[in-house]
Amino acid sequence: MIGAPHTSNWDFVFMLCIAWSEGLRLRWLGKKSLFAGWRRPIMRGLGGIPVDRANPAGLVDTLVSEMRADPDLVLVVTPEGTRSSGTTWRSGFYRIALAAQVPVTLGYVDRPSRTCGLGETLRLTADVSADMDRIRAFYADKSGLRPELRTEPRLSDEAGGSATTTDPDKR
Repeated sequence: MIGAPHTSNWDFVFMLCIAWSEGLRLRWLGKKSLFAGWRRPIMRGLGGIPVDRANPAGLVDTLVSEMRADPDLVLVVTPEGTRSSGTTWRSGFYRIALAAQVPVTLGYVDRPSRTCGLGETLRLTADVSADMDRIRAFYADKSGLRPELRTEPRLSDEAGGSATTTDPDKR
């Protein structure tokens, strides 16, 4: 599941509410500093998986293995990677979904319409540009809680239009 736009700490609260209302048992990725000290058991209890963004080696393979072992696992990824405005989304969600052969559900928060929820579910095709065009179309009218911090859904992998970086042997 994608959680976007990711422009506020409140996105996390909305994500949990959406999951609980849908009866989903979810896991989510968060920067490792969220898991420091007294917060660690709380964040883990809420389904958090700490990520060392400075050294993410092996994370995709680990998550793919977990997803294959537990077909009911719902993994939430915020591909913007930060609540700050950026230039591209991180491609981890894409690589995980292709390698695990799982669909991607588009979760959203939209301040202007005061809505949040789950949108369509897509099967990625390994044609990065075409897949991202579909994702961009869905998020085109979604702006998050702080619209000025929204990052356009675009992967740096799109330049060539292929999914060479999704090949598990080339990570």
